[in-house]
Amino acid sequence: MTDRRTYPSNLSDARWNLIAPRLTAWRQARTDARTALGIKGRTATHDLREIFNAILYVNRTGIPWRYLPHDFPPHPTVYGYFTTWSKEGIFTDLNYDLTGLVRDHHGRPAAPTASIMDTQSVKTSHNVPADSQGIDAGKKIAGRKRGIITDVLGLLLAVVVTAASVSDNAIGRDLLDHATRTHPTLTKTWVDAGFKTTLVEYGATLGIDVETVTKDPSSKGFSVIKRRWVVERTIGWLMQHRRLARDYETLPDHSASMITLAMIDNLAKRLTHETTHTWRNPPKEQNTQNT
Repeated sequence: MTDRRTYPSNLSDARWNLIAPRLTAWRQARTDARTALGIKGRTATHDLREIFNAILYVNRTGIPWRYLPHDFPPHPTVYGYFTTWSKEGIFTDLNYDLTGLVRDHHGRPAAPTASIMDTQSVKTSHNVPADSQGIDAGKKIAGRKRGIITDVLGLLLAVVVTAASVSDNAIGRDLLDHATRTHPTLTKTWVDAGFKTTLVEYGATLGIDVETVTKDPSSKGFSVIKRRWVVERTIGWLMQHRRLARDYETLPDHSASMITLAMIDNLAKRLTHETTHTWRNPPKEQNTQNT
């Protein structure tokens, strides 16, 4: 680590200890692969913790990559690590590892059996390719649509990002495919009325009971809807990360990685009993690098 003052988004020692094994194993595997092939290259010099801190900084603050503060590694280097980790599934693997630990902490088996699904349409920035966008006719939003599926604690099991014009049913099928590959123990999922009978039928082919949960017609105004409130709360957690307030990513896969990264930050703080700071409870000034 460099000798500098910390940013509120920086990993604490405890959180870094949760993430470090996966990243150091990834770097060692790449080094071993090059050695086995007789390929000579430069020895990696950038600190993995600083790289991850820089990615978290972008995720939490929403700034463009080129606006990274100068005391982080160069922004092309940080972005290069982000794209590589996205492509190789490192963020997905970290989310899987930490989800199991959090479930165990709550006295639940590591493998979930029940889930909740929802979608969210968001506007995009000017740099997002037009062919990856669309219009959500129902919500009148031009941009992209995020589909997430969580367990009953609200922990992310799978995420899909598409053009906003893609139907909830199509996204739901992709979510079930992704979730069941990673969590084959799933047997139940709850959805809202935006998902139609075709998803129920598709879920049955995978051995998953898809149940639609609707609002009580006699209830007026806002009301908490059973089961569905869990996934809606998760969306609220994710929106604490300003990079997700709008979709800024050129590639939909990078958008999914930013969502996964926000959940990794949430999971690590749960495990270390730390708090996500907001403008209501800003952190105290820190003068040491490890907080």
